[in-house]
Amino acid sequence: MSTSAIVMMVVAMLVIWGGLALAIINLNRSPATPPASEVHRDL
Repeated sequence: MSTSAIVMMVVAMLVIWGGLALAIINLNRSPATPPASEVHRDL
């Protein structure tokens, strides 16, 4: 593999795994879902 291919592979891996890490952090920071008695849905 050429140097440019390796650099592109590393950048792509960082984007994918970085997005996954940010999504997990965002899910952990969000408040927990409220209990079913407090959920009001208009159906």
